[in-house]
Amino acid sequence: MILGIGTDLANIDRIQRTLDRFGDRFRNRVFTDVEQAKSERRRDVAGTYAKRWAAKEACSKALGTGLRMGIAWKDMAVSNLSTGQPVMHVTGWAADRLAALTPAGHEAIIHVTLTDDHPWAQAFVLIEARLVVAASE
Repeated sequence: MILGIGTDLANIDRIQRTLDRFGDRFRNRVFTDVEQAKSERRRDVAGTYAKRWAAKEACSKALGTGLRMGIAWKDMAVSNLSTGQPVMHVTGWAADRLAALTPAGHEAIIHVTLTDDHPWAQAFVLIEARLVVAASE
């Protein structure tokens, strides 16, 4: 069952201007160390940050709150599997909100996809509740 859907579109040039103006203050407020390391290794630094910004916005929408009600930017973080597939992790208030949304006997799975085509970066997040099946003995 679908618990939430969110999408966001971010302007890469706007993120670049924010990086130029606020630098580490912006990076450290919004992005985890893992997200910063990934972004700084990429050829398109601003585009990589913009996709992660969009993913955080999309995740907050999928959680049904947007960026309010106590959710923090770093409560949502994007990393990548070895295949390159993006994965969303939630902690803090976002994890609490996700737990509250998840019906008993289910586990929540966050699906995320990212794309960019300069000057736009887009993210789509779908939160699924999957029935937990006990292993038979």
